Amino acid sequence: MDETQIASLLKSSDIFPLPQSLKLSYGTAGFRGDASLLDSTVYRVGILSSLRSLKLRSQTIGLMITASHNRVSDNGIKVADPSGGMLSQEWEPFADQIANASSPQELVALIKEFIEREEISIGGGEEGEVWLGRDTRPSGESLLRAAEIGVSSVSGCVAVDKGVLTTPQLHWMVRAKNKGLNATEKDYFESLSTSFKCLIDLIPSSGNKISNKLVLDGANGVGGEKMEELLKGYLSNLDVEVRNTGRDGGVLNESVGADFVQKEKVVPLGFGVNDVGVRCASFDGDADRLVYFYVSSNGDKIELLDGDKILSLFALFIKEQLNTLEGKLSRLGVVQTAYANGASTDYLKGLGLDVVFAKTGVKHLHEKAAEFDVGIYFEANGHGTILFSESFVSLLVGKQKGMSEGSDEFNAVSRLVAVSNLINQAVGDAISGLLLVEVILQHMGWSVQKWNELYKDLPSRQVKVEVPDRTLVVTTSEETEALKPLGIQDAINGEIKKYKRGRAFIRPSGTEDVVRVYAEASTQEDADSLGDSVAQLVKSFLGSG
Repeated sequence: MDETQIASLLKSSDIFPLPQSLKLSYGTAGFRGDASLLDSTVYRVGILSSLRSLKLRSQTIGLMITASHNRVSDNGIKVADPSGGMLSQEWEPFADQIANASSPQELVALIKEFIEREEISIGGGEEGEVWLGRDTRPSGESLLRAAEIGVSSVSGCVAVDKGVLTTPQLHWMVRAKNKGLNATEKDYFESLSTSFKCLIDLIPSSGNKISNKLVLDGANGVGGEKMEELLKGYLSNLDVEVRNTGRDGGVLNESVGADFVQKEKVVPLGFGVNDVGVRCASFDGDADRLVYFYVSSNGDKIELLDGDKILSLFALFIKEQLNTLEGKLSRLGVVQTAYANGASTDYLKGLGLDVVFAKTGVKHLHEKAAEFDVGIYFEANGHGTILFSESFVSLLVGKQKGMSEGSDEFNAVSRLVAVSNLINQAVGDAISGLLLVEVILQHMGWSVQKWNELYKDLPSRQVKVEVPDRTLVVTTSEETEALKPLGIQDAINGEIKKYKRGRAFIRPSGTEDVVRVYAEASTQEDADSLGDSVAQLVKSFLGSG
Protein backbone atom coordinates (compact mmCIF):
# COMPACT_ATOMS: atom_id res chain seq x y z
CA MET A 1 0.00 0.00 0.00
CA ASP A 2 1.73 3.17 -1.19
CA GLU A 3 1.89 6.58 0.52
CA THR A 4 -0.82 8.06 -1.72
CA GLN A 5 -3.26 5.32 -0.72
CA ILE A 6 -2.40 5.72 2.97
CA ALA A 7 -2.95 9.47 2.76
CA SER A 8 -6.30 8.95 1.02
CA LEU A 9 -7.52 6.60 3.75
CA LEU A 10 -6.32 8.85 6.56
CA LYS A 11 -8.03 11.88 5.01
CA SER A 12 -11.39 10.17 4.37
CA SER A 13 -11.47 8.41 7.77
CA ASP A 14 -11.07 11.79 9.50
CA ILE A 15 -14.55 12.66 8.21
CA PHE A 16 -16.07 9.70 10.09
CA PRO A 17 -14.69 9.53 13.65
CA LEU A 18 -15.67 6.49 15.72
CA PRO A 19 -18.29 7.42 18.36
CA GLN A 20 -17.06 6.92 21.92
CA SER A 21 -17.96 3.63 23.62
CA LEU A 22 -19.34 2.13 20.36
CA LYS A 23 -18.50 -1.57 20.22
CA LEU A 24 -19.83 -3.58 17.29
CA SER A 25 -19.68 -7.22 16.20
CA TYR A 26 -20.32 -8.52 12.66
CA GLY A 27 -22.95 -11.24 12.88
CA THR A 28 -25.48 -12.92 10.59
CA ALA A 29 -27.18 -9.54 10.25
CA GLY A 30 -23.89 -7.67 9.65
CA PHE A 31 -23.51 -4.58 11.82
CA ARG A 32 -26.67 -3.08 13.29
CA GLY A 33 -27.47 -0.30 15.76
CA ASP A 34 -28.68 3.25 16.26
CA ALA A 35 -28.45 4.90 12.82
CA SER A 36 -26.97 8.12 14.25
CA LEU A 37 -23.87 6.20 15.39
CA LEU A 38 -23.15 4.23 12.22
CA ASP A 39 -21.46 6.65 9.79
CA SER A 40 -17.94 5.44 10.65
CA THR A 41 -19.02 1.79 10.56
CA VAL A 42 -20.65 2.05 7.14
CA TYR A 43 -17.66 4.00 5.77
CA ARG A 44 -15.29 1.28 6.99
CA VAL A 45 -17.41 -1.57 5.60
CA GLY A 46 -17.23 0.31 2.28
CA ILE A 47 -13.44 -0.07 2.47
CA LEU A 48 -13.78 -3.76 3.34
CA SER A 49 -16.10 -4.31 0.37
CA SER A 50 -13.58 -2.76 -2.02
CA LEU A 51 -10.80 -4.97 -0.63
CA ARG A 52 -13.07 -8.02 -0.98
CA SER A 53 -13.71 -7.19 -4.64
CA LEU A 54 -9.98 -6.76 -5.31
CA LYS A 55 -9.18 -10.01 -3.50
CA LEU A 56 -11.72 -11.87 -5.66
CA ARG A 57 -10.32 -10.60 -8.97
CA SER A 58 -12.72 -7.70 -9.51
CA GLN A 59 -15.92 -9.66 -8.91
CA THR A 60 -18.82 -7.45 -7.83
CA ILE A 61 -19.59 -7.24 -4.11
CA GLY A 62 -22.93 -6.10 -2.66
CA LEU A 63 -23.37 -3.74 0.27
CA MET A 64 -26.87 -3.43 1.74
CA ILE A 65 -27.86 -0.69 4.17
CA THR A 66 -30.74 -1.98 6.30
CA ALA A 67 -31.70 -2.98 9.82
CA SER A 68 -34.33 -5.45 8.61
CA HIS A 69 -37.00 -5.92 11.32
CA ASN A 70 -35.43 -3.45 13.79
CA ARG A 71 -37.13 -0.18 14.71
CA VAL A 72 -36.99 2.70 12.24
CA SER A 73 -34.36 4.66 14.21
CA ASP A 74 -31.87 1.80 13.75
CA ASN A 75 -29.91 0.96 10.64
CA GLY A 76 -27.20 -1.46 9.66
CA ILE A 77 -24.97 -2.76 6.92
CA LYS A 78 -24.15 -6.18 5.53
CA VAL A 79 -21.99 -7.47 2.72
CA ALA A 80 -23.02 -9.83 -0.09
CA ASP A 81 -20.28 -12.01 -1.56
CA PRO A 82 -20.10 -12.65 -5.35
CA SER A 83 -22.30 -15.75 -4.97
CA GLY A 84 -25.04 -13.51 -3.61
CA GLY A 85 -24.59 -15.18 -0.23
CA MET A 86 -23.32 -13.60 2.95
CA LEU A 87 -19.78 -12.36 3.54
CA SER A 88 -17.30 -15.22 4.00
CA GLN A 89 -16.99 -16.00 7.71
CA GLU A 90 -13.20 -15.83 7.32
CA TRP A 91 -13.49 -12.05 6.82
CA GLU A 92 -15.76 -11.41 9.82
CA PRO A 93 -12.87 -10.92 12.32
CA PHE A 94 -11.36 -8.27 10.00
CA ALA A 95 -14.78 -6.57 9.81
CA ASP A 96 -14.87 -6.45 13.63
CA GLN A 97 -11.32 -5.08 13.84
CA ILE A 98 -11.74 -2.20 11.41
CA ALA A 99 -15.23 -1.29 12.67
CA ASN A 100 -13.81 -0.85 16.18
CA ALA A 101 -10.43 0.76 15.30
CA SER A 102 -10.18 3.76 17.64
CA SER A 103 -8.29 6.16 15.32
CA PRO A 104 -7.54 6.70 11.62
CA GLN A 105 -3.95 5.60 12.27
CA GLU A 106 -5.03 2.31 13.87
CA LEU A 107 -7.52 1.76 11.05
CA VAL A 108 -4.88 2.22 8.35
CA ALA A 109 -2.42 -0.01 10.22
CA LEU A 110 -5.02 -2.80 10.36
CA ILE A 111 -5.83 -2.42 6.65
CA LYS A 112 -2.13 -2.45 5.73
CA GLU A 113 -1.48 -5.61 7.76
CA PHE A 114 -4.56 -7.31 6.31
CA ILE A 115 -3.82 -6.62 2.64
CA GLU A 116 -0.26 -7.87 3.09
CA ARG A 117 -1.48 -11.08 4.72
CA GLU A 118 -4.21 -11.61 2.10
CA GLU A 119 -1.88 -10.55 -0.75
CA ILE A 120 -4.35 -7.97 -2.07
CA SER A 121 -2.94 -5.66 -4.72
CA ILE A 122 -4.08 -2.01 -4.60
CA GLY A 123 -3.31 0.55 -7.26
CA GLY A 124 -1.65 -1.83 -9.70
CA GLY A 125 -4.33 -1.51 -12.36
CA GLU A 126 -6.78 -3.82 -10.60
CA GLU A 127 -10.36 -2.57 -10.34
CA GLY A 128 -13.06 -3.31 -7.79
CA GLU A 129 -16.81 -2.80 -7.94
CA VAL A 130 -19.33 -2.56 -5.11
CA TRP A 131 -23.09 -2.36 -5.66
CA LEU A 132 -24.99 -0.45 -2.98
CA GLY A 133 -28.62 -0.83 -1.97
CA ARG A 134 -30.70 0.60 0.87
CA ASP A 135 -34.18 0.15 2.29
CA THR A 136 -36.69 2.95 2.95
CA ARG A 137 -35.29 4.16 6.30
CA PRO A 138 -34.79 7.94 6.46
CA SER A 139 -31.16 7.42 7.55
CA GLY A 140 -30.34 5.30 4.50
CA GLU A 141 -29.34 8.09 2.15
CA SER A 142 -26.68 9.68 4.37
CA LEU A 143 -25.26 6.26 5.27
CA LEU A 144 -25.11 5.43 1.58
CA ARG A 145 -22.88 8.50 1.06
CA ALA A 146 -20.55 7.22 3.81
CA ALA A 147 -20.40 3.82 2.08
CA GLU A 148 -19.60 5.45 -1.27
CA ILE A 149 -16.72 7.42 0.28
CA GLY A 150 -15.39 4.24 1.90
CA VAL A 151 -15.52 2.26 -1.34
CA SER A 152 -13.91 4.96 -3.48
CA SER A 153 -11.17 5.68 -0.93
CA VAL A 154 -9.53 2.44 -2.13
CA SER A 155 -7.66 3.13 -5.36
CA GLY A 156 -9.31 1.63 -8.46
CA CYS A 157 -12.63 0.83 -6.76
CA VAL A 158 -16.04 2.24 -7.66
CA ALA A 159 -19.38 2.29 -5.87
CA VAL A 160 -22.57 1.84 -7.92
CA ASP A 161 -25.75 3.09 -6.25
CA LYS A 162 -28.59 0.71 -7.12
CA GLY A 163 -31.17 2.74 -5.21
CA VAL A 164 -33.93 1.57 -2.88
CA LEU A 165 -34.18 -2.24 -2.91
CA THR A 166 -35.18 -5.15 -0.75
CA THR A 167 -32.17 -6.95 0.71
CA PRO A 168 -32.90 -10.10 -1.37
CA GLN A 169 -33.09 -8.04 -4.58
CA LEU A 170 -29.54 -6.77 -4.06
CA HIS A 171 -28.26 -10.27 -3.26
CA TRP A 172 -30.01 -11.64 -6.38
CA MET A 173 -28.56 -8.88 -8.58
CA VAL A 174 -25.01 -9.43 -7.27
CA ARG A 175 -25.29 -13.18 -7.89
CA ALA A 176 -26.64 -12.64 -11.42
CA LYS A 177 -23.94 -10.07 -12.26
CA ASN A 178 -21.13 -12.41 -11.24
CA LYS A 179 -22.68 -15.28 -13.23
CA GLY A 180 -22.61 -13.07 -16.33
CA LEU A 181 -26.41 -12.72 -16.45
CA ASN A 182 -28.63 -9.65 -16.80
CA ALA A 183 -28.75 -8.16 -13.33
CA THR A 184 -31.10 -5.17 -13.10
CA GLU A 185 -34.15 -4.87 -10.87
CA LYS A 186 -36.26 -5.29 -14.02
CA ASP A 187 -34.49 -8.60 -14.70
CA TYR A 188 -35.31 -9.72 -11.15
CA PHE A 189 -39.01 -8.96 -11.65
CA GLU A 190 -39.06 -10.64 -15.06
CA SER A 191 -37.35 -13.79 -13.76
CA LEU A 192 -39.90 -14.11 -10.96
CA SER A 193 -42.94 -13.36 -13.10
CA THR A 194 -41.91 -15.65 -15.99
CA SER A 195 -41.27 -18.66 -13.74
CA PHE A 196 -44.42 -17.96 -11.70
CA LYS A 197 -46.56 -17.90 -14.85
CA CYS A 198 -44.91 -21.13 -16.02
CA LEU A 199 -45.85 -22.86 -12.76
CA ILE A 200 -49.41 -21.51 -12.95
CA ASP A 201 -49.74 -22.94 -16.48
CA LEU A 202 -48.59 -26.35 -15.20
CA ILE A 203 -51.32 -26.59 -12.51
CA PRO A 204 -53.45 -29.71 -13.15
CA SER A 205 -56.87 -28.72 -14.48
CA SER A 206 -58.62 -31.39 -12.42
CA GLY A 207 -57.66 -29.93 -9.04
CA ASN A 208 -59.77 -27.99 -6.53
CA LYS A 209 -60.03 -24.29 -7.20
CA ILE A 210 -59.19 -22.04 -4.24
CA SER A 211 -59.55 -18.34 -3.61
CA ASN A 212 -56.83 -16.23 -5.25
CA LYS A 213 -57.31 -13.58 -2.58
CA LEU A 214 -54.28 -12.75 -0.42
CA VAL A 215 -53.85 -9.80 1.96
CA LEU A 216 -50.24 -8.76 2.52
CA ASP A 217 -48.80 -6.82 5.46
CA GLY A 218 -45.84 -4.90 4.00
CA ALA A 219 -44.42 -3.88 7.43
CA ASN A 220 -44.45 -0.22 6.22
CA GLY A 221 -41.18 -1.08 4.50
CA VAL A 222 -39.59 -1.59 1.11
CA GLY A 223 -41.18 -5.02 0.52
CA GLY A 224 -44.74 -3.77 0.18
CA GLU A 225 -43.57 -1.08 -2.22
CA LYS A 226 -41.74 -3.61 -4.41
CA MET A 227 -44.64 -6.08 -4.30
CA GLU A 228 -46.91 -3.37 -5.67
CA GLU A 229 -44.41 -2.71 -8.49
CA LEU A 230 -44.39 -6.43 -9.33
CA LEU A 231 -48.19 -6.63 -9.32
CA LYS A 232 -48.63 -3.48 -11.39
CA GLY A 233 -45.98 -4.13 -14.02
CA TYR A 234 -45.59 -7.89 -14.24
CA LEU A 235 -48.29 -9.96 -12.49
CA SER A 236 -51.55 -8.04 -12.82
CA ASN A 237 -53.57 -11.31 -12.63
CA LEU A 238 -52.43 -12.03 -9.04
CA ASP A 239 -55.06 -10.95 -6.49
CA VAL A 240 -52.99 -9.41 -3.68
CA GLU A 241 -54.09 -6.50 -1.51
CA VAL A 242 -51.06 -4.80 0.03
CA ARG A 243 -51.55 -3.06 3.38
CA ASN A 244 -49.06 -1.26 5.61
CA THR A 245 -47.14 0.21 2.69
CA GLY A 246 -45.85 3.17 4.71
CA ARG A 247 -47.81 5.67 2.62
CA ASP A 248 -50.55 6.08 5.22
CA GLY A 249 -48.23 7.28 7.98
CA GLY A 250 -47.53 3.83 9.41
CA VAL A 251 -44.15 3.35 11.08
CA LEU A 252 -41.67 0.74 9.81
CA ASN A 253 -41.93 -2.50 11.84
CA GLU A 254 -44.11 -0.89 14.54
CA SER A 255 -46.82 -3.44 15.45
CA VAL A 256 -46.54 -4.76 11.87
CA GLY A 257 -44.32 -7.14 9.93
CA ALA A 258 -43.21 -10.77 10.01
CA ASP A 259 -41.09 -10.48 13.16
CA PHE A 260 -43.96 -8.91 15.14
CA VAL A 261 -46.56 -11.39 13.87
CA GLN A 262 -44.34 -14.43 14.46
CA LYS A 263 -43.28 -13.45 17.97
CA GLU A 264 -46.52 -11.93 19.28
CA LYS A 265 -48.97 -14.17 17.39
CA VAL A 266 -51.50 -11.34 17.10
CA VAL A 267 -52.89 -9.44 14.10
CA PRO A 268 -50.71 -6.63 12.74
CA LEU A 269 -52.11 -3.10 12.54
CA GLY A 270 -54.58 -2.71 9.71
CA PHE A 271 -56.02 -6.23 10.11
CA GLY A 272 -59.06 -7.29 12.10
CA VAL A 273 -62.46 -8.90 12.24
CA ASN A 274 -63.18 -8.26 8.53
CA ASP A 275 -60.23 -10.52 7.64
CA VAL A 276 -61.36 -13.61 9.56
CA GLY A 277 -60.45 -16.75 7.61
CA VAL A 278 -58.72 -14.87 4.76
CA ARG A 279 -55.23 -15.94 3.66
CA CYS A 280 -52.77 -13.31 4.92
CA ALA A 281 -48.99 -12.89 4.87
CA SER A 282 -46.40 -10.59 6.43
CA PHE A 283 -43.01 -9.40 5.19
CA ASP A 284 -40.37 -7.98 7.53
CA GLY A 285 -38.83 -4.53 7.03
CA ASP A 286 -36.37 -5.47 4.26
CA ALA A 287 -38.44 -8.38 2.85
CA ASP A 288 -36.13 -11.30 3.57
CA ARG A 289 -38.61 -12.95 5.98
CA LEU A 290 -42.09 -14.26 5.23
CA VAL A 291 -44.80 -15.73 7.44
CA TYR A 292 -48.43 -16.55 6.67
CA PHE A 293 -51.41 -16.34 9.01
CA TYR A 294 -55.17 -16.18 9.13
CA VAL A 295 -57.29 -14.26 11.60
CA SER A 296 -59.32 -16.43 13.98
CA SER A 297 -62.97 -15.82 14.75
CA ASN A 298 -62.58 -13.14 17.46
CA GLY A 299 -60.65 -10.85 15.08
CA ASP A 300 -57.48 -10.25 17.12
CA LYS A 301 -55.81 -13.66 17.48
CA ILE A 302 -54.19 -15.48 14.58
CA GLU A 303 -53.29 -18.95 13.41
CA LEU A 304 -49.62 -18.62 12.42
CA LEU A 305 -47.96 -20.50 9.56
CA ASP A 306 -44.28 -19.83 10.20
CA GLY A 307 -41.05 -20.80 8.46
CA ASP A 308 -41.46 -24.44 9.53
CA LYS A 309 -44.86 -24.63 7.82
CA ILE A 310 -43.51 -22.94 4.68
CA LEU A 311 -40.57 -25.37 4.61
CA SER A 312 -42.97 -28.33 4.96
CA LEU A 313 -45.12 -27.09 2.07
CA PHE A 314 -42.08 -26.61 -0.17
CA ALA A 315 -40.64 -30.01 0.78
CA LEU A 316 -43.92 -31.80 0.06
CA PHE A 317 -44.20 -30.17 -3.37
CA ILE A 318 -40.57 -30.77 -4.38
CA LYS A 319 -40.76 -34.39 -3.22
CA GLU A 320 -43.94 -34.92 -5.26
CA GLN A 321 -42.16 -33.70 -8.41
CA LEU A 322 -39.02 -35.77 -7.76
CA ASN A 323 -41.12 -38.91 -7.16
CA THR A 324 -42.61 -38.49 -10.65
CA LEU A 325 -39.17 -38.73 -12.28
CA GLU A 326 -37.84 -42.10 -13.38
CA GLY A 327 -34.87 -43.31 -11.34
CA LYS A 328 -33.33 -41.70 -8.26
CA LEU A 329 -31.83 -38.57 -9.78
CA SER A 330 -31.25 -36.46 -6.72
CA ARG A 331 -30.67 -36.17 -3.01
CA LEU A 332 -33.29 -33.93 -1.40
CA GLY A 333 -32.39 -32.57 2.03
CA VAL A 334 -34.12 -30.39 4.60
CA VAL A 335 -32.13 -28.23 7.03
CA GLN A 336 -33.54 -26.93 10.32
CA THR A 337 -32.20 -25.45 13.54
CA ALA A 338 -32.82 -26.74 17.05
CA TYR A 339 -35.52 -24.03 17.32
CA ALA A 340 -37.67 -25.77 14.68
CA ASN A 341 -40.86 -27.08 16.24
CA GLY A 342 -40.55 -30.79 16.94
CA ALA A 343 -43.88 -31.49 15.22
CA SER A 344 -42.47 -30.12 11.94
CA THR A 345 -39.38 -32.30 12.22
CA ASP A 346 -41.54 -35.38 12.88
CA TYR A 347 -43.72 -34.50 9.87
CA LEU A 348 -40.74 -34.09 7.54
CA LYS A 349 -39.14 -37.33 8.72
CA GLY A 350 -42.51 -39.01 8.19
CA LEU A 351 -42.30 -38.00 4.52
CA GLY A 352 -39.06 -39.99 4.34
CA LEU A 353 -36.96 -36.85 3.97
CA ASP A 354 -33.33 -36.43 4.98
CA VAL A 355 -33.56 -33.90 7.86
CA VAL A 356 -30.32 -32.39 9.19
CA PHE A 357 -29.68 -29.71 11.79
CA ALA A 358 -27.42 -26.67 11.63
CA LYS A 359 -26.30 -24.05 14.10
CA THR A 360 -28.68 -21.09 14.50
CA GLY A 361 -28.14 -18.42 11.81
CA VAL A 362 -29.02 -18.58 8.12
CA LYS A 363 -25.39 -18.64 6.99
CA HIS A 364 -25.04 -22.03 8.72
CA LEU A 365 -28.26 -23.40 7.23
CA HIS A 366 -27.33 -22.18 3.74
CA GLU A 367 -23.98 -23.96 3.95
CA LYS A 368 -25.63 -27.28 4.91
CA ALA A 369 -28.36 -26.98 2.27
CA ALA A 370 -25.70 -26.56 -0.44
CA GLU A 371 -24.52 -30.13 0.26
CA PHE A 372 -27.66 -31.56 -1.38
CA ASP A 373 -28.84 -31.67 -5.01
CA VAL A 374 -31.92 -29.87 -3.71
CA GLY A 375 -31.58 -28.38 -0.22
CA ILE A 376 -34.42 -26.59 1.56
CA TYR A 377 -33.83 -24.54 4.68
CA PHE A 378 -35.97 -22.28 6.82
CA GLU A 379 -35.82 -20.80 10.27
CA ALA A 380 -39.10 -20.57 12.17
CA ASN A 381 -38.87 -16.76 11.79
CA GLY A 382 -39.62 -17.11 8.07
CA HIS A 383 -36.12 -16.72 6.60
CA GLY A 384 -35.19 -19.48 4.17
CA THR A 385 -34.95 -20.65 0.58
CA ILE A 386 -34.32 -23.63 -1.71
CA LEU A 387 -30.93 -24.37 -3.26
CA PHE A 388 -30.55 -26.37 -6.48
CA SER A 389 -27.09 -27.61 -7.44
CA GLU A 390 -26.01 -26.45 -10.89
CA SER A 391 -25.32 -30.04 -11.95
CA PHE A 392 -28.85 -31.10 -11.01
CA VAL A 393 -30.47 -28.20 -12.91
CA SER A 394 -28.32 -29.08 -15.95
CA LEU A 395 -29.51 -32.69 -15.64
CA LEU A 396 -33.14 -31.55 -15.53
CA VAL A 397 -32.77 -29.28 -18.54
CA GLY A 398 -31.10 -32.10 -20.46
CA LYS A 399 -33.89 -34.56 -19.58
CA GLN A 400 -36.55 -32.03 -20.54
CA LYS A 401 -35.29 -31.91 -24.14
CA GLY A 402 -35.82 -35.63 -24.68
CA MET A 403 -39.32 -35.88 -23.19
CA SER A 404 -42.72 -35.77 -24.78
CA GLU A 405 -44.37 -32.48 -23.91
CA GLY A 406 -47.33 -32.77 -21.57
CA SER A 407 -46.34 -36.08 -19.99
CA ASP A 408 -46.33 -36.31 -16.18
CA GLU A 409 -42.57 -36.57 -16.13
CA PHE A 410 -42.12 -33.61 -18.49
CA ASN A 411 -44.43 -31.50 -16.32
CA ALA A 412 -42.58 -32.49 -13.13
CA VAL A 413 -39.20 -31.57 -14.66
CA SER A 414 -40.64 -28.29 -15.97
CA ARG A 415 -41.96 -27.45 -12.51
CA LEU A 416 -38.60 -28.12 -10.86
CA VAL A 417 -36.75 -25.95 -13.40
CA ALA A 418 -39.32 -23.17 -12.92
CA VAL A 419 -38.97 -23.37 -9.11
CA SER A 420 -35.17 -23.07 -9.44
CA ASN A 421 -35.73 -19.80 -11.33
CA LEU A 422 -38.54 -18.49 -9.13
CA ILE A 423 -36.91 -19.01 -5.75
CA ASN A 424 -34.07 -16.65 -4.82
CA GLN A 425 -31.13 -19.03 -4.39
CA ALA A 426 -28.87 -16.29 -3.01
CA VAL A 427 -30.79 -15.65 0.20
CA GLY A 428 -34.22 -15.83 1.83
CA ASP A 429 -36.63 -13.64 -0.16
CA ALA A 430 -40.15 -12.84 1.01
CA ILE A 431 -41.40 -11.87 -2.48
CA SER A 432 -40.18 -14.98 -4.31
CA GLY A 433 -41.18 -17.16 -1.34
CA LEU A 434 -44.69 -15.72 -1.36
CA LEU A 435 -45.07 -16.41 -5.09
CA LEU A 436 -43.97 -20.02 -4.58
CA VAL A 437 -46.37 -20.56 -1.67
CA GLU A 438 -49.22 -19.10 -3.73
CA VAL A 439 -48.59 -21.33 -6.74
CA ILE A 440 -48.19 -24.49 -4.62
CA LEU A 441 -51.48 -23.81 -2.80
CA GLN A 442 -53.16 -23.38 -6.20
CA HIS A 443 -51.48 -26.60 -7.43
CA MET A 444 -52.62 -28.56 -4.36
CA GLY A 445 -56.06 -26.93 -4.29
CA TRP A 446 -55.49 -26.12 -0.61
CA SER A 447 -56.91 -23.31 1.48
CA VAL A 448 -54.62 -21.77 4.10
CA GLN A 449 -56.57 -23.74 6.73
CA LYS A 450 -55.94 -27.03 4.88
CA TRP A 451 -52.22 -26.19 4.67
CA ASN A 452 -52.18 -25.47 8.40
CA GLU A 453 -53.45 -29.02 9.06
CA LEU A 454 -50.21 -30.65 7.84
CA TYR A 455 -49.28 -30.94 11.52
CA LYS A 456 -50.08 -29.22 14.81
CA ASP A 457 -47.23 -27.35 16.49
CA LEU A 458 -46.14 -28.59 19.89
CA PRO A 459 -46.49 -25.92 22.61
CA SER A 460 -43.13 -24.30 23.35
CA ARG A 461 -41.50 -21.85 25.73
CA GLN A 462 -38.34 -19.73 25.42
CA VAL A 463 -36.53 -18.33 28.49
CA LYS A 464 -33.56 -15.94 28.65
CA VAL A 465 -31.26 -16.49 31.66
CA GLU A 466 -28.72 -13.78 32.55
CA VAL A 467 -25.38 -15.33 33.56
CA PRO A 468 -21.94 -13.99 34.59
CA ASP A 469 -20.14 -15.74 31.69
CA ARG A 470 -22.04 -17.27 28.76
CA THR A 471 -18.83 -18.78 27.31
CA LEU A 472 -18.98 -21.48 30.00
CA VAL A 473 -21.75 -23.09 27.93
CA VAL A 474 -20.38 -25.13 25.01
CA THR A 475 -22.78 -27.04 22.75
CA THR A 476 -22.58 -29.52 19.89
CA SER A 477 -22.39 -27.95 16.41
CA GLU A 478 -26.17 -28.45 16.00
CA GLU A 479 -26.76 -26.77 19.40
CA THR A 480 -29.08 -29.61 20.44
CA GLU A 481 -26.93 -30.73 23.42
CA ALA A 482 -24.64 -29.01 25.94
CA LEU A 483 -21.11 -30.39 26.27
CA LYS A 484 -20.16 -27.97 29.08
CA PRO A 485 -20.59 -27.35 31.98
CA LEU A 486 -20.03 -31.03 32.67
CA GLY A 487 -23.16 -32.69 33.99
CA ILE A 488 -25.67 -30.07 32.85
CA GLN A 489 -26.90 -32.11 29.87
CA ASP A 490 -27.58 -35.14 32.08
CA ALA A 491 -29.57 -32.88 34.39
CA ILE A 492 -31.53 -31.44 31.43
CA ASN A 493 -32.23 -34.96 30.15
CA GLY A 494 -33.58 -35.85 33.59
CA GLU A 495 -36.08 -32.97 33.39
CA ILE A 496 -37.09 -33.81 29.80
CA LYS A 497 -38.04 -37.38 30.81
CA LYS A 498 -40.73 -36.01 33.13
CA TYR A 499 -42.84 -34.69 30.25
CA LYS A 500 -44.72 -36.28 27.36
CA ARG A 501 -43.02 -35.30 24.07
CA GLY A 502 -40.59 -33.21 26.08
CA ARG A 503 -37.58 -31.58 24.39
CA ALA A 504 -35.27 -28.85 25.63
CA PHE A 505 -31.87 -27.36 24.90
CA ILE A 506 -29.70 -24.43 25.97
CA ARG A 507 -27.37 -22.24 23.93
CA PRO A 508 -25.29 -19.16 24.75
CA SER A 509 -26.31 -15.88 23.12
CA GLY A 510 -23.94 -14.60 20.46
CA THR A 511 -24.13 -11.00 21.65
CA GLU A 512 -24.94 -10.74 25.38
CA ASP A 513 -24.24 -12.59 28.62
CA VAL A 514 -27.40 -14.67 28.57
CA VAL A 515 -28.13 -18.33 27.99
CA ARG A 516 -31.22 -19.08 25.92
CA VAL A 517 -33.49 -21.95 26.92
CA TYR A 518 -35.94 -23.62 24.53
CA ALA A 519 -38.49 -26.16 25.75
CA GLU A 520 -41.48 -27.92 24.23
CA ALA A 521 -43.94 -30.57 25.39
CA SER A 522 -47.41 -31.91 24.65
CA THR A 523 -49.18 -29.14 26.62
CA GLN A 524 -48.37 -25.46 27.15
CA GLU A 525 -48.37 -25.99 30.91
CA ASP A 526 -45.74 -28.72 30.57
CA ALA A 527 -43.64 -26.67 28.11
CA ASP A 528 -43.66 -23.73 30.57
CA SER A 529 -42.74 -26.00 33.47
CA LEU A 530 -39.91 -27.68 31.54
CA GLY A 531 -38.57 -24.28 30.39
CA ASP A 532 -38.57 -22.95 33.96
CA SER A 533 -36.86 -26.05 35.39
CA VAL A 534 -34.11 -25.97 32.74
CA ALA A 535 -33.63 -22.23 33.42
CA GLN A 536 -33.14 -23.09 37.12
CA LEU A 537 -30.51 -25.67 36.12
CA VAL A 538 -28.64 -22.99 34.14
CA LYS A 539 -28.65 -20.72 37.20
CA SER A 540 -27.43 -23.49 39.52
CA PHE A 541 -24.59 -24.51 37.16
CA LEU A 542 -23.53 -20.99 36.06
CA GLY A 543 -24.92 -18.58 38.65
CA SER A 544 -27.13 -15.58 37.90
CA GLY A 545 -25.92 -12.54 35.98
